[in-house]
Amino acid sequence: MARIDYSDPATASERTRELLGKNRSANIFRMMAHSPSYLEQYCRLGGAIRNKGELDPVIRELAITRTGILCEAPYEVAAHKRIGGYVGVSDAQNDALENWQAATCFDETQRAALAFTDEIVKLHRPTDATFKAIAAKLTPGALVELQLSVGFYIMTSKFLETFAIDMQPVTDVV
Repeated sequence: MARIDYSDPATASERTRELLGKNRSANIFRMMAHSPSYLEQYCRLGGAIRNKGELDPVIRELAITRTGILCEAPYEVAAHKRIGGYVGVSDAQNDALENWQAATCFDETQRAALAFTDEIVKLHRPTDATFKAIAAKLTPGALVELQLSVGFYIMTSKFLETFAIDMQPVTDVV
């Protein structure tokens, strides 16, 4: 059960109701709507991460889902496993993300991205060796996008867990 009540869309501004509608009134957005200006900017950056970059969407979704796993945010994991499936993440890859190091379903670039993700979340920054490994595989732009994706979804995962956002059927919100 959420720690505070969700915002009431009936009392929200037209712009906030529009954003909630675009996001299927998912609980995370209903909670975030307590701060309409932050909700709007959150949606802008989230949209850029998911739709405007050069980073391969499979790598992006693997990294986002792994971030949710490491941050112990089941809402995030469920949503991004589904989104990952839309962009080409295989069921085997989604299933292997808990213990990706032992899995054989990831290519070299995906493994480097997952190591980078693990170190950002666990160590707060990647080691030089891990950074060099992923930097050798991605353009500078894609590398920046990968790091910002992980950082954004650390924040998102922590938001979900701080407010104890209630799970919804993933098919209702993604």
